Amino acid sequence: MTAHELTDERWMRRALELAQQSVGLASPNPAVGCVLVKDDQVVGEGFHAHDQRDHAEIVALKSAGPAAKGSTAYITLEPCSHTGRTGPCADALIQAGVARVIAATADPNPAVNGCGLERLRTAGIAVETGVLCDEARELNDAFARYIQTRLPYLTLKAGLSLDGRIAPAPGYRSTRRAIMLTGPESQAEVQRMRHASDALITGIGTVLADNPLLTDRSGLPRRRPLLRVVLDSRLRLPLDSRLVQTAGADVLVFCVNPDPDRRHALEGQGIRVEQLEPEPNTNRVPLQRVLQRLGELEVTSAMLEGGSKLNATALSGYADKLSLFYAPIFLGPAAVPFVEASETINIQAIRTRQRTFGRDRQLETWLRDPWA
Repeated sequence: MTAHELTDERWMRRALELAQQSVGLASPNPAVGCVLVKDDQVVGEGFHAHDQRDHAEIVALKSAGPAAKGSTAYITLEPCSHTGRTGPCADALIQAGVARVIAATADPNPAVNGCGLERLRTAGIAVETGVLCDEARELNDAFARYIQTRLPYLTLKAGLSLDGRIAPAPGYRSTRRAIMLTGPESQAEVQRMRHASDALITGIGTVLADNPLLTDRSGLPRRRPLLRVVLDSRLRLPLDSRLVQTAGADVLVFCVNPDPDRRHALEGQGIRVEQLEPEPNTNRVPLQRVLQRLGELEVTSAMLEGGSKLNATALSGYADKLSLFYAPIFLGPAAVPFVEASETINIQAIRTRQRTFGRDRQLETWLRDPWA
């Protein structure tokens, strides 16, 4: 790698660090960072936060002022070329006299894709793409999925034993609480993953067994509360559950055959209840329609933490990514399996990654390329 390429990578890494600060604050927009560099010195930088309106490029240009002229802009995503809540960032870069633009990747938004880069080139600005492209795209996989399909990017997360079980055998537990298989390092990573998600989905079986909170406890800032979603066909969600007791317009329950009195009681506790048509030939809540509805609510990313049946449904073509945390224990053949064997599983991995968190091993598997 040449010295020139090393310099570009160095500053793009800084732009990615800034983009990471957008996570939790930018959705439903992409997480973007921008650094303006002149004479190997930062003259301006910024990241996008949805509520502050300005895109990362505008934040960086405002901080740089006149010093932006002749600088190189390192941006994690192609500058926009259309007018939305704000004007085109490509035009702002041109007007500021930026000499060179390095964009990690093109914008997956069909309204932008390639147009911003072409506008910069037409104005005589030197443009390059592809620097740390994979890292930049992974940061915005959810945006890429959502902006092209209006469906959230779905990550199926689970903690497992080495023999592929997600919970001890039925009857093992004596209280209605979650049994943690993984260690504190994995649990901290899961909270980071929740922070990066707009919604968390589970089934009523998990709620009845574990009485979870399903909250983002990362301590990191976020623009919208994590939407806690329960698939509960017959509205069995207990009124004394921790979900109900902590609800503040952030719990959404999908059902198919609700008791009117039960629905009234839950809604009286602040629970949002929506009734859907059941899956054909079953009385189950249709995951496909749930994802469509979440997309209508501008949920760009969702994490699913469910039981065997819901996991299997997600893996029948709905999950975009698998994130499995393996704990160094065995639970035995009578324990609860990761997926229900009666369901049809459709897994075609396009990429995998392994990482270690304390004593646990995480296996990430990408099942779909949202940028394709």
